[in-house]
Amino acid sequence: MKKRIALISEHASPIAAIGGTDTGGQNIAVAELARHLAALGYEIDVFTRWDDRRVPKILNWRDGIRIVHVEAGPVTFIPKEKLLPYMPAFTRDILRFIKSENNRYKLVHAHFFMSGLVAADIKRKLGIPFIVTFHALAKVRRLHQGGNDWFPDEGFAIEERVITEADQIVALCPQDRDDLINLYEADPGKITVIPNGFRPDEIYPLDKLFARMALKLDPKEKIILQLGRMVRRKGVDNVIKALGYMRREHNFEARLLIVGGESDEPDPKTTPEIGRLQKLAEAEGAGDLVTFVGRRPRDMLHYYYSACDVFTTTPWYEPFGITPLEAMACGTPVIGSNVGGIKSTVMDGRTGFLVPPNDPASLGRRIIELLSSNKLMTYFKENAIRHVNQNYTWMKATHLTANMYERIATQSPLRADEEEDSLSYIDDSFGSLIETIEKSRRKIRLAILDSAQAVYRSLARGGKVLVCGNGGSAAEAQHFAAELMGRFEASGRRGLPAMALTADTAFVTAWSNDYTFDDVFARQVEAHGQPGDVLVVISSSGQSVNLVKALRTARRHEMFCIGLLGKEGGPASELTDINIIVPSNETSRIQEVQLLVLHVLSHLIEQQIVVDDLNTVQITEEWSIKHFQVQEMAKNVNKRKIKHESTKCD
Repeated sequence: MKKRIALISEHASPIAAIGGTDTGGQNIAVAELARHLAALGYEIDVFTRWDDRRVPKILNWRDGIRIVHVEAGPVTFIPKEKLLPYMPAFTRDILRFIKSENNRYKLVHAHFFMSGLVAADIKRKLGIPFIVTFHALAKVRRLHQGGNDWFPDEGFAIEERVITEADQIVALCPQDRDDLINLYEADPGKITVIPNGFRPDEIYPLDKLFARMALKLDPKEKIILQLGRMVRRKGVDNVIKALGYMRREHNFEARLLIVGGESDEPDPKTTPEIGRLQKLAEAEGAGDLVTFVGRRPRDMLHYYYSACDVFTTTPWYEPFGITPLEAMACGTPVIGSNVGGIKSTVMDGRTGFLVPPNDPASLGRRIIELLSSNKLMTYFKENAIRHVNQNYTWMKATHLTANMYERIATQSPLRADEEEDSLSYIDDSFGSLIETIEKSRRKIRLAILDSAQAVYRSLARGGKVLVCGNGGSAAEAQHFAAELMGRFEASGRRGLPAMALTADTAFVTAWSNDYTFDDVFARQVEAHGQPGDVLVVISSSGQSVNLVKALRTARRHEMFCIGLLGKEGGPASELTDINIIVPSNETSRIQEVQLLVLHVLSHLIEQQIVVDDLNTVQITEEWSIKHFQVQEMAKNVNKRKIKHESTKCD
């Protein structure tokens, strides 16, 4: 039977439009956690406050996920700062639902402090364990926002109770964990750090020119992007002030796109923050450089991330921040405030820059530095994509969360243990391989086809295939030669002349011992290679001296050279006729894709050979039939001739 989990998110519905005052990262986090937990086989009920009668009370959102709208106060929008008085009604409605459904949740995962209060009361009533993710801590919020924090003071005591009674607490970043321990004296053993993430199938890089064409943006303009909730603490004014500073002090201009708000068209009436920022832009002398875009759907965001040159996120306070992850996933460098979650996700000097909060001049100087260096932007882009795909996907976050659920549900005292790390590594490895295969499919398919045709032409003319590599590539070289000489899929076909230069251990060890390993392949190419033969070198980097020397020898012998390589291709790529370069810098991923390439080559070559053999058999059979017919005709002629001779004699 599937395990049923309750997620409580009193103000942040997973189906709300993103980008408004009260809709942002928490909405995304709850939605993606529910989606990925369901994919793992859990049944999920998400409890959120009912604020629109057009939405059904119970919504079957996706397979395995129901959104249960809870009656707590008027069925209309209420700012989250004013929701606390309605939490007793919220709790009662959930308890009624549990009773009516005869549900027994394995555990409850609360999001935000008010949901934590509800979960704590449910635990007292029904004994269901609960986990809490605060997303923002009251003491930290008050510290940074002061009088602009409109949450009631009761929140401090509520958080302390929730921290005490929770079975486990999820911190979104190391800073979040430190704040829980230092400001609330939380038990470190109850805290697990699980960052938010992004979805690689939803947020991925697009060609910059294509993205700009789709959005009707100037292809030559330098573009800065600010995207997210339109609230003062996000520090959008800091970016606008930086624009003014850049123009005044450095005569440097760039376009700022601001995406977000309560409506599709930027409207100061529905989003007052837009009106404030418009006035600020004019005051800074940068009104002509700022474009307010309005709210945009999730499926369009990767166009904006990909179209811009740099993404800025400069709040003075940020518990985590999902938008920097999404920007980096699209290969866009990020300049962010050195606060909260941003300082743990943005790698300063590697995927972007960290700057002090509320410092427009520092921000402006970093923007100019980045936009003035294509080399730096390319370096940041490559690092950013790799960094977030390895560390910040929703699948990884969900597996860590599910492991925590299992420990709590079975009342295990274990925390983030070795099994959790191992499972996470397994999932990441499969995910990384799938990504590399998809990139390879797009980038090297034609090179694979050209290589297969080149090998076939050589074999058809009576040539042979020599293959070499070192380490794991040596094993793959022998595997490929065996597939050609033996068979891959087609039974009954003739053997093909293929030789792995790594297989003769007597020669390899003798030559390496007596002379040098650098020439171990070149010597064999010199002995066996003939004009028109094919040499295939396999390497994850293309740096090996013995492969380079083998290629030089092959070229002197007028052989056709194919490189099955990785990373940048290395010196070997400069000596080949065709390069199949796996687009990855991870040796294991390169070798895994290279094995797939060798199997594809084996199939393509074998199929063409089989077709040729069938044609040869057909021609031979036709010749045999015609030859037999000619012989029979000759016999008949001879018989008639003998009979004629006999008649003549008579």
